[in-house]
Amino acid sequence: MDAPINPKDALGRRGEGAAIRYLTRRLGWTILDRNWRCRDGELDLVAYDGYRHVVCEVKTRSSLAYGTPAEAVTTVKAARLRRLAGRWADEHGVRATSIRIDVIGLVATGGTTGGTTGACDADEDLEGFAVDHLREVC
Repeated sequence: MDAPINPKDALGRRGEGAAIRYLTRRLGWTILDRNWRCRDGELDLVAYDGYRHVVCEVKTRSSLAYGTPAEAVTTVKAARLRRLAGRWADEHGVRATSIRIDVIGLVATGGTTGGTTGACDADEDLEGFAVDHLREVC
């Protein structure tokens, strides 16, 4: 029997799904990999924007109480994302230097997530999330 999913993991999964719909339906991108793993870690999403490959780190929060989602991407995390992007590139025959790394920050706005969270300076509102897409973060 599968263990129940805790609320934080459920929110993260919903946020990742919303991020995929934002990238594919609103921006017209193609998702190449979701939760791609290697021995060194995991990439949330790898997409193609029509010009280049883009690694998307998805950060979902229920509120802004502890800062914006993008603030969770520290310099250490950014360096790790760059290394993982290089591993993905090697495995897929892509030049690592051509890969861009974006952060998709989502904050629950109410809707199906319950409760409001306060203002979020975001580009989009999607399925109960404010979506802030930061391009080329590292």
